[in-house]
Amino acid sequence: MIEPLLPTKKKTRPPVWTKRQILNGIFYQLKNGCNWADLPRDLPPYSTVFWYYKQWLDQSVK
Repeated sequence: MIEPLLPTKKKTRPPVWTKRQILNGIFYQLKNGCNWADLPRDLPPYSTVFWYYKQWLDQSVK
């Protein structure tokens, strides 16, 4: 249900992280209100999670 809403990224190489893992990172940050840099190590890097989050927000505003 959520996949069509997620931003697409240029296909330069196969993704390292699944969209589910990225969503888990976004949900973790939103639920706990922590800094992006404080995401647990078992989630994708915060820069990746934040990039998808920002792209998702930008697409929803248009």
